[in-house]
Amino acid sequence: MSQKVLLVLHQATSDPGRVGEAIRTRGFELDMRIPAIGQPLPKTMDDHAAAVIFGGPMSANDDHEEFIREETKLIDVLLKSETPYLGICLGAQIMARALGARVAEHEKGLREVGYYRLTPTEDGSTLFEKPMMAYQWHREGFDVPAGATLLACGEFFPNQAFQVGKNAYGIQFHPEVTEAMNRRWVTKASHMLSDPGAQSRETQLEGRRIYDAEMRNWLDNFLDHWLPPLAQRQAAFGS
Repeated sequence: MSQKVLLVLHQATSDPGRVGEAIRTRGFELDMRIPAIGQPLPKTMDDHAAAVIFGGPMSANDDHEEFIREETKLIDVLLKSETPYLGICLGAQIMARALGARVAEHEKGLREVGYYRLTPTEDGSTLFEKPMMAYQWHREGFDVPAGATLLACGEFFPNQAFQVGKNAYGIQFHPEVTEAMNRRWVTKASHMLSDPGAQSRETQLEGRRIYDAEMRNWLDNFLDHWLPPLAQRQAAFGS
């Protein structure tokens, strides 16, 4: 059984944060690649146990970007091979668009930058046991692809999490963000904090103090469902 998890990032300075660390502590090797700077993606998933595509400042609609086209092709490989997949923000939008769904800005130009409430659907009650405040940073959202299952909703961007097939998930929010990443984002992208709907630096950091433990617990519970520790997987497969 492969011990590697493919992590697709979008900038040379990108950090897989808490998601990367949590996967590593479950016994997996991290195979981090940045196709936006020319690093190739695998043609098959034979050497990987799972894959994560993270967020980024670009759009899933950027068909002129070769790396967006390559990541879209990777979605097809992942789904056909039934490889466990997690798309975070842009990664979720790429999967939605690969399956024919629309990715677009809010009709009133609103952004979600900061902490916003998610409410589980009936289908999402296993992965989202109750409403929670989740950290967001995005200007576009996704429609739910045909055949996919909506798992969680939001007030401004109604589609917040969905599932495709057995083990492919797309989430609009950012469970990977550590406090250091949070502080870096509100500094380097401070121009976005004046966008309609965005929260101030102070509001975000106060929200983090209040809500981050819940976000961290959600991630641990999700990973236990999506990608159990390697030793547990090996025992289940008799290896």
